[in-house]
Amino acid sequence: MSESRTAFLILHGWQNERPPEHWQHRTALALRERGTLVEYPQLPSPHSPRVDAWSASILDALGRLHDSGRVDDVVVIAHSLSTLLWLGARPHSPLDVSRVLLVAPPSRHVVAGFDEIAAFAALPLTLSPHDVGHTTLIASDDDPFAPDGAKAEFGVPLEIPTTILSGQGHFTVDSGYGEWPSLLEWCVDPSTSIRSGAPPTATETGIVGMPSER
Repeated sequence: MSESRTAFLILHGWQNERPPEHWQHRTALALRERGTLVEYPQLPSPHSPRVDAWSASILDALGRLHDSGRVDDVVVIAHSLSTLLWLGARPHSPLDVSRVLLVAPPSRHVVAGFDEIAAFAALPLTLSPHDVGHTTLIASDDDPFAPDGAKAEFGVPLEIPTTILSGQGHFTVDSGYGEWPSLLEWCVDPSTSIRSGAPPTATETGIVGMPSER
């Protein structure tokens, strides 16, 4: 009998073109170097995204993992705008989704203020009992795109275990994310506590656009 294998699906946010210095890119590379199957798709039109197009792209990525014949379950790591997509418009997976990590979900009120992504703010936020038991949320206490706090808007009403890290902004390259060693450890061992991957930053003020993910 062949050994079961876990694959990873990594989903980026608005305006992200998967720069190599971003923590998601580096995590994908590190996992692949360990021989792990990873789907880290460039979601279509990242500067002017559509819910249906992003959802279809995710379904394609899950299909590729399934069709490989080498995967039994998948771990999803979503950042920023793709967290809203996963909560509200995730496609049915042909694979068991064993864990989901939602990083820095933006406030729907904030997202609704940008014409390019306002449709994502209207998505329903739902989790099945299975999802609740396998989903974790990581957020910062000074994320300018979650002014009311991600725990209050997402963690408490959806009953998602939430870790709040101090002074980490929106978990972008500008916030120092980069390398994120404890996240990589969590990928390998789900009992690992995810800690800050960057020194605390000064609180960001003013909402003029989603932060650069470069």
